[in-house]
Amino acid sequence: MTATEASLAPVALVVDDEPQMRAIVTFALETQGFRCLEAGSAERAWELVETTPLDLVVLDVMLPGEDGIALCRRIREGYQVPVILLTARSEVGDRVEGLESGADDYLTKPFSPRELALRAQAVVRRSRPAVSPGRIVVGSLEIDLATMRASDQGEPLQLSVNELRLLVALASRPGEPIAWRDLVHEVWATVSDEGGREMLKTAVYRLRSRLEADPSRPERILTVRGVGYRMLPR
Repeated sequence: MTATEASLAPVALVVDDEPQMRAIVTFALETQGFRCLEAGSAERAWELVETTPLDLVVLDVMLPGEDGIALCRRIREGYQVPVILLTARSEVGDRVEGLESGADDYLTKPFSPRELALRAQAVVRRSRPAVSPGRIVVGSLEIDLATMRASDQGEPLQLSVNELRLLVALASRPGEPIAWRDLVHEVWATVSDEGGREMLKTAVYRLRSRLEADPSRPERILTVRGVGYRMLPR
C-alpha cells in the first residue's frame, strides 16, 4: 500500500486481548484495503477512539476488566463509528445483548476471515454520510454546496460565510475529531493560531446556538478535549 493509498484507506481499530486473534482480524481487514490499529484492552481502545478518526471498531466481547459490551455502549454514547462484536458465545440472548448495546453487527467465533472482511465493508458503507455532488446531509442537517445554503429539519439557517465554512468542514467528516488548527486553516486560512482559536470558539458558539436544543449541553457539535471538535448526526 502506497502512502497515498494508506491515507485514503478506511481505518479499523481491532480490540482483543489475544495477540493471535488481533493478528487474524487485522490480516483479514488489511487484505480488503483497511488500515488497522490494535488495542489489547478496553482502556487502550478508548484512548484511540477519543483521539483517532476511525471508520470501524472490531471488538471482542470477552475483554478483561471492562468487557466489550460495556465498551460498545460507551462508544455509542458519543461516537457514530460502526462496531462489530466478536464472541465465542453463540446463544440468541448474547446476540441480542450485543446488538442492544449499539453494535452494528455480531460475529461468533470461529468465523471466516473472508466473512468478517465482507461484513466490515458492508457496515462501513452503510455508515457513510449521504453525500451527493454539491450536497452534504448529516442527520437533519442539509448543506447545498452549489448555493452555499444550509437548513436543519427543513428550516433555513442564517449563517455568516465563515460559520457556513466551519459547518461544511465539520459536516464533511461526521463523527471524526478534527483538530482546531485544521478547522482554523480551512475557515480563515491566514490568521495566527492564537487569534484563530478564539475566532473558532466564537464561531462554534454561534453554530451551537442555531443547531442545539440546549447550546450549553451540545449534542451535535462536541468539544474533543485536547484535539478540537466533531459533529454528530441528530
